[in-house]
Amino acid sequence: MRDQQMGGFDNGWYDLNSGELSDFETSIPDSTDLADWPNAIDTKQHVLIYDGAAIRDMDTKSRLSLKAEWAQVFLNGPGIVVIKQAFGDLGVIDRASALFTAMIDEQRNTGEGGGDHFAKPGANDRIWNALQKHCIADPEGFASYFGNICLALVSEAWLGPNYQFTAQVNRVNPGGAAQTPHRDYHLGFMTREDAARWPVHAHHLSPALTLQGAVAHCDMPLESGPTMYLPYSQRFPSGYVAFNKPDFQQYFADNHAQLPLEKGDAAFFNPALMHGAGNNVSSDVYRLANLLQVSSAFGRSIEAIDRATMSRALYGPLAEMISKGALSDEEADAAISATAEGYAYPTNLDIDPPVEGLAPLSQAEIFRRALANGASDEAFGELMDGWEARRRA
Repeated sequence: MRDQQMGGFDNGWYDLNSGELSDFETSIPDSTDLADWPNAIDTKQHVLIYDGAAIRDMDTKSRLSLKAEWAQVFLNGPGIVVIKQAFGDLGVIDRASALFTAMIDEQRNTGEGGGDHFAKPGANDRIWNALQKHCIADPEGFASYFGNICLALVSEAWLGPNYQFTAQVNRVNPGGAAQTPHRDYHLGFMTREDAARWPVHAHHLSPALTLQGAVAHCDMPLESGPTMYLPYSQRFPSGYVAFNKPDFQQYFADNHAQLPLEKGDAAFFNPALMHGAGNNVSSDVYRLANLLQVSSAFGRSIEAIDRATMSRALYGPLAEMISKGALSDEEADAAISATAEGYAYPTNLDIDPPVEGLAPLSQAEIFRRALANGASDEAFGELMDGWEARRRA
């Protein structure tokens, strides 16, 4: 591509002229062959469709194959997957939706809450840090929601172990306007000028630090404005500085994909994929989605999460659910991964040196050991107090 020689690899930086639309157009394939993706059940508008029920029934070997396939989808393929029936029990979705709706109503009553990164204020209702708020308000419902094999597998596929969930609930109300098509965090949340200050290799590596997702909390027909995507666009090297240019925005408007979703479906995509929520032109669909941003253990998540407080809230209810058979060990492990810090660093090595290996115990490892040992709520709280204390300089 020309942008790899002009403002690209030759001098180590992209500039504001990097990225030719003609190069971008030729980088988008005309078709997507389902045979190239053996675990997918369908492809629509280049988007690969997977069956959540089949995923839950897979054995360990099949899941490894699926994760390898998803990694290639995100890296070199269409860049996006839709998991139909990612939630087999829609009661879990309804329970969370009732909680989120009550939170939105409270925000409206108090004048709190905020707008969107890429839409005009008032176009929607947001719940920032919905992950922590969900866990504190309803730990049992939270455990059922994030004790989800599909969410865990797709996160591991792109990010490996010890990933970090954050969540922001978004309700786009009738009449809500579309977002500006964009790439996402990290470099996507910068101006073109700021993004151009980062070296080329950072542009190429940034997408490996996060995975974007959305869980549909209601049926989302096209008139309600489900997210628009441009499959394969994540492969364009200079997209962080090029995609805001008018010709790229027009190309997106003319060529994007947009699929209806059903309640309980989930979509996940490479954060470098050009995308944006659509116009809600319906008269009665309050399009409610839980937007999941999953971060690599090696990156910085977008929100500050009090994972020790979340862990304290979840520990007792999770132990009880396991004892009653309400969650399998695998599902409980997924819930812990969505809650506790899975990476040992940063820490204060003066008081928290590695004693059993190359790193101290992570918060998630402490959580799992406490469950296995049958620690009381009080004892677990003391373990969390110690974990927090060891991370103070």
